[in-house]
Amino acid sequence: MHADLSRITHRPERHYSAVVAQQGRVQLDADANEQIAIQLFQARTLAADLIGQHGGPQGATGFKITMQGRGRELDDLTIGGGRYYVDGILCEATRPQPGVPVPSHGAADDHATDGQGSTEGAAGAAGRAGGEGAGEPDATPTTWTYWDQPDGFRDPERPGDRLPSAFPYLVYLKVWERLVTAAEDPALREVALGSALPDTAARTKVVWQVLPLPASALGLTEHTPPVAEIRKAFTAWARKAAAPGSRLAARSERPDHADDEPCLVAPDARYRGPENQLYRIEVHDPGSAQDATFKWSRENGSVTFPVDELDGTWVELATLGGDDKLDLNVGDRVEFVDTAYTSRGEPAPLLRVEELDLPGRRVRLSDEPAPGVGRRPELHPFLRRWDHHQGSHKTVRRGSGHLPAPAESRARGTAGRLKHGALPVREGEWLPLEDGVEVYFAPDGDYRTGDHWLVPARTATGGVEWPTDAARRPLLEHPSGIAVHFAPLAWVAGEQAEPDLRQAFRPLAADVPAADDAALAAEAEARAEEEAGSAADGSSGAGYDAKGAGHDPAQPVRSRSQTTAEAEAAVDEGGAG
Repeated sequence: MHADLSRITHRPERHYSAVVAQQGRVQLDADANEQIAIQLFQARTLAADLIGQHGGPQGATGFKITMQGRGRELDDLTIGGGRYYVDGILCEATRPQPGVPVPSHGAADDHATDGQGSTEGAAGAAGRAGGEGAGEPDATPTTWTYWDQPDGFRDPERPGDRLPSAFPYLVYLKVWERLVTAAEDPALREVALGSALPDTAARTKVVWQVLPLPASALGLTEHTPPVAEIRKAFTAWARKAAAPGSRLAARSERPDHADDEPCLVAPDARYRGPENQLYRIEVHDPGSAQDATFKWSRENGSVTFPVDELDGTWVELATLGGDDKLDLNVGDRVEFVDTAYTSRGEPAPLLRVEELDLPGRRVRLSDEPAPGVGRRPELHPFLRRWDHHQGSHKTVRRGSGHLPAPAESRARGTAGRLKHGALPVREGEWLPLEDGVEVYFAPDGDYRTGDHWLVPARTATGGVEWPTDAARRPLLEHPSGIAVHFAPLAWVAGEQAEPDLRQAFRPLAADVPAADDAALAAEAEARAEEEAGSAADGSSGAGYDAKGAGHDPAQPVRSRSQTTAEAEAAVDEGGAG
């Protein structure tokens, strides 16, 4: 999560059930966030235990897939509305419908108001606004499709986004969570606080995408294999796709240049930064170590700048930052981001800030953003600042106006040379970031874009918070995210055949059975027999049954009466008569 956090403290292996606030203590974001994480973990674990890996409620099971072959046009899929749970995570496929606007002036005079007059008036007004001969606007579809699904952002111009032209293939659901801040959703900002104050809380969002998977990727050769075989093959594929393939460790070591600034921190401190930080190390380009790159931020990647306008390499920003530590300087590396870019998860080269125009709130970048990124205002584009610089492992103090010159970078060697604006992954060695913070990538890693690790650095201890063994050696950890979940939806074997791979569960609640006359009569008879039997037992004495016959004291006395349940069962079997 690219949020301004102090640290993440939720550890499921500790089995904490609640966070308990104490009086007179400082309130921390980490404590409140851990309480939410505990509740979410419990709710989703319970849902997954009851439902299984995936499933939807009977009668409202979402994501029914229907093939739409369109001849010469691109194929499409209809995504049925409803709800579906994947590993306990709720996914909703129901498409929201627009509200009814107030009719334009004079529309009420031209259209009847029979309960639908407002809708007809608005539609007619919109048609008239389109000019003479303009038809009424198309009605909003009731379901999503493959091409317009809310977080898919599929592009018909990109062949890799199109549905497979050859049958068969599997359609599956990909689910994960991401953070949304006021930079992406301005409605989260409380305007009453004013533009000078920072935003408040962020949000986590469940993202789902309906995607195709060729049968060859599952190792299936039959045109229509049995459903059980398809599910088994998909489970194996999903387990491999979701499993993290890389590990990292972090530590703090007193850097060589520590004596250059001896008065900033304690002389023996290993972490030399003047402030507490939450370092984020995030994979940028995916693949093996030969191809993978990473980027890092001392502010958890939370420093962002909403974009007002893009003109070539010049970018007009809504703000240039709140202070000299959260601003932009020449030489900073930035990532051009919008909603589609985030959802697709395909990295674009990081750009360099080349020039600042402070009065105009503009910056000139080293290149234009990647095609399709930052050019649609409705996708809320923004710049995200990263804090690495080529060839520099020494902190660049924000606000000092100084960045390492190219000659200075060359003097330190080519170890920090950037690749697409990010740092190359080098495995099996400690890589210094800044101020004594170092990271280590385990050998033979398989890196995925967005995988990240969080490293809190604290001035009080002069070190970083990272798990260690008994010998205080840093432990290799899998990424903190992104956690991706999968579920199969349909097997498309042709234009008319989509074997359904979804699962459904019934609700636990059921109607309370009404008591009929026969059941009431049986209960009254059973109650009378119980009372009579009790009276007879009390008068006959021990060792005799209700009829007065002799009875072996060693054997238990069997009551003459039936229980209410037995009486009702007898009535059901024998009939009311």
